[in-house]
Amino acid sequence: MRSRRDFIRASGFIGIGFIGLKLYACGDKVASGDVAAALALDYGPLVKDPLGVLDLPEGFTYKIISTQGDPMDDGLLVPGKPDAMGTFKGESGRIIIVRNHEIVPTDKNLGAFGIDNVNLGAIPKEDFYEFGKGTFPGLGGTTTLVFNEETQEVEKEFLSLAGTYRNCAGGIMPWGSWITCEEDVTKIGEFEGNVETEHGYIFEVPATTEITRAAPKPIKEAGRFNHEAVAYDSEGGILYMTEDRSDGLLYRFIPNTKNDLHSGGKLQALAVKNGPKFDTRNWPDTLGPDILQNIPMALEWIDLDDVEAPQDDLRMRGHQKGAALFARGEGMWYDKGVIYFACTNGGDLMKGQIFKLTPDADGGKLELFIEPNNVDIMKYCDNLTIAPWGDVMICEDDVDAYLRGVTPKGEIFTFGHATKFESEFSGICFSPSGKTMFLNIQHAGITLAITGPWKA
Repeated sequence: MRSRRDFIRASGFIGIGFIGLKLYACGDKVASGDVAAALALDYGPLVKDPLGVLDLPEGFTYKIISTQGDPMDDGLLVPGKPDAMGTFKGESGRIIIVRNHEIVPTDKNLGAFGIDNVNLGAIPKEDFYEFGKGTFPGLGGTTTLVFNEETQEVEKEFLSLAGTYRNCAGGIMPWGSWITCEEDVTKIGEFEGNVETEHGYIFEVPATTEITRAAPKPIKEAGRFNHEAVAYDSEGGILYMTEDRSDGLLYRFIPNTKNDLHSGGKLQALAVKNGPKFDTRNWPDTLGPDILQNIPMALEWIDLDDVEAPQDDLRMRGHQKGAALFARGEGMWYDKGVIYFACTNGGDLMKGQIFKLTPDADGGKLELFIEPNNVDIMKYCDNLTIAPWGDVMICEDDVDAYLRGVTPKGEIFTFGHATKFESEFSGICFSPSGKTMFLNIQHAGITLAITGPWKA
């Protein structure tokens, strides 16, 4: 049986999907193309940060606005491992930032309740999704920051969802809520019987300036699996979701009532029309032809049943019914009728792909946006966002992490580099005004606000 690489060689398809794509990186890693063109394309070379926190192009500055372990306004501590974030417009120039935390019950030194959860009694038991019999509570969830964009100061910070596990990514909803996702499928009874409820769901956190916690109510009809990110198509009223598995699917949830994800609904998985069980991963040892860049493929959607999947087999059953495979779907963002999402381990080198999904009434179209297969260009793409001027801004999940940008034409540039910390970037997003970009250096436990001469 021949692999897809054998198929490509025999077919003469080498490189067709990459014709015309220019790849750039700024600073000391210009991979190809003219240096002057690269500098005109992006923001210029990176300037070394004397503090070693974050190298940025000239004219850009960062400010650390939150650090794990700092006291919050609700009497708790800033949790560690900040992950995806979303921003919302508040009153009087304030920005509401909702931030995930990718921590689990064993991260007792990183939770909001102090070392060994000494302050666990600071909030009522009913505010937890998982209380863990008081000895193994969920320590993930979300925090909310109220940020004054004019002064670049945090005016309020508090725990806004308690008791969930490993909140990785999520997505902003047009009605003013953040959907946060559990990248975890722990079952009742695990960890010596201390786990009291099922995990692997998504939760809604209203964006508010009031110190309050969201009701820990899972949206079970949207499926139980290793959730990563969501993006809401505001025109179609459909929620799209990625799955962080090497054999993951791409899902969509159609609520019974538009803009009400708690109203029940239908869960479906993406399939390539006339291409059952299509493999988008482009791995050397997978079968069938490569998916080529910038070639849209028509889609159809497969209905799924038993969506709470007690055996964590939703993706397997979906693939058997014809759903396409993706290599660790992660960050996802909706903007102006288009959804971009990252697959961290996709591609010939298993170093990352970014896809473009265009929903429509007929099922939509999917195309491979970029797959550089060059670690100097991009590696392990994770959280991403769409800048107000259309660039896709990308966090790398690597100990030597870079911030990358991709223009709508597919031209890649470098925007930032972490040198002091061996940590992935996460949580990249812009303020509603587009003047401030927010970012986490996850394992350092810090959140930054970045300002400078952004594109018009």
